[in-house]
Amino acid sequence: MKPALIWFRRDLRLTDNPALLAACAHAAVIPVYLHCPDEEGHWRAGAASRWWLHHSLEALAEQLEKRGSRLVIRRGDDSLALLRQLVAETGAEAVHWNRLYEPALRDRDSTIKQALREAGLTAESHNAALLREPWMVKNQSGGPYRAFTPFWRAAGRTAFATPRERPETVPVPSAWPDGERPAALGLLPRIRWDEGLAASWQPGEAGAWQRLQDFLKERLAGYDERRDLPAVDGTSGLSPHLHFGEIGPRQVAAAAETMPADDDRNSFLSEIGWREFAHHLLFQNPQMPDEPLDQRFRHFPWADDQETLLRAWQRGQTGIPIVDAGMRQLWATGWMHNRVRMVVGSLLTKNLRVPWQRGEAWFWDTLVDADLASNSMGWQWIQGSGADAAPYFRIFNPVRQGERFDPEGDYVRRWVPELKRLPAKHIHAPWQAPADVLRQARVRLGDDYPHPIVDLADSRRQALDAYGVIKSA
Repeated sequence: MKPALIWFRRDLRLTDNPALLAACAHAAVIPVYLHCPDEEGHWRAGAASRWWLHHSLEALAEQLEKRGSRLVIRRGDDSLALLRQLVAETGAEAVHWNRLYEPALRDRDSTIKQALREAGLTAESHNAALLREPWMVKNQSGGPYRAFTPFWRAAGRTAFATPRERPETVPVPSAWPDGERPAALGLLPRIRWDEGLAASWQPGEAGAWQRLQDFLKERLAGYDERRDLPAVDGTSGLSPHLHFGEIGPRQVAAAAETMPADDDRNSFLSEIGWREFAHHLLFQNPQMPDEPLDQRFRHFPWADDQETLLRAWQRGQTGIPIVDAGMRQLWATGWMHNRVRMVVGSLLTKNLRVPWQRGEAWFWDTLVDADLASNSMGWQWIQGSGADAAPYFRIFNPVRQGERFDPEGDYVRRWVPELKRLPAKHIHAPWQAPADVLRQARVRLGDDYPHPIVDLADSRRQALDAYGVIKSA
């Protein structure tokens, strides 16, 4: 019997990997990873994602080698051409992979499947990334859901599939094709800005499973309340592992469902549901990363001086502490607390009136969990232009958000250390602090820390006026 290729993409794990299990039914399995970033168009992986991918590939290769197998890495600009080369070199009779749902990659995979089948090969795709396929969850009219709550209710009507164990053995071929190591792909930065990422994360299947177990044991209790507190390690931190497929949603759901059924567990599972909803939305609306779902927002009157405002926001120099703390956390660790993501997004798109696509692009380059579906859904939610979006009049007040969710100022003190001596009463609005308080805290506004780049009250009124322009469009 001839071997089969298992084409790894963003399913970089051995457990609950349907494509790998299907390939193992053949006499031999040749695991391959094809690096063709140009096929992803302008949504090719950003810098932080490339860092993660390098380490995740190293972890996968190590796991395969422990089982006597190996990961064959090839690079080029045409996945189909690379697969054909591998088939010719190995005599493979089948190619198995797990589905991706981004528009450009869906089109590519469809072309590849058809071409391989026309060449007489078995070419099969499988579901490793979602609890439900996007075409499976429909409303009573037979269409897709546009609001999360009814979507999640419908998606969870029946039990999710049980995750499958990793194969005991991966049958190996009599001869291996040539391949490269992850380092040859040039994914790591030349200027080493990634020390904070390395200190914060352990990419790979083992790191994903350990993070899930630690979360369920140590942080699930109280999650419903603690998940909103950025100074507390209260979230799972699983998003980058899920994006790269180092762990699958079936595994996460199955593990969570072994815990007591309470508000904490339900809230955690709903976060898995939001990820699911994002992928279903992207499947149904392939224009979502680039264009507002609500077409009225094409006419939103954005600010004129966007570049200056955007640079201050990107650098964590807006003069608004919780926003600057979030942007600095992002730069240092490749991640930002979800509550703070909403606050910084609201400031950018509403108070500063910089297009949400500019924020989306910055997150895409700097987040280790940059996911096209979740990123674009989140930014459209913040702007008010997406499905189940925040109402146009919901403009987060960053001072109030800080006072409510970081009441002692610990999050701000960690990431904006120039304000660490300010008392909690003033740390979220230092421009309102009395002169003697600023002096005692050794804070000189305009020198040690910037004045706010925007008046929050005035900019809120201007944003509401801007929304008024498009309401009747």
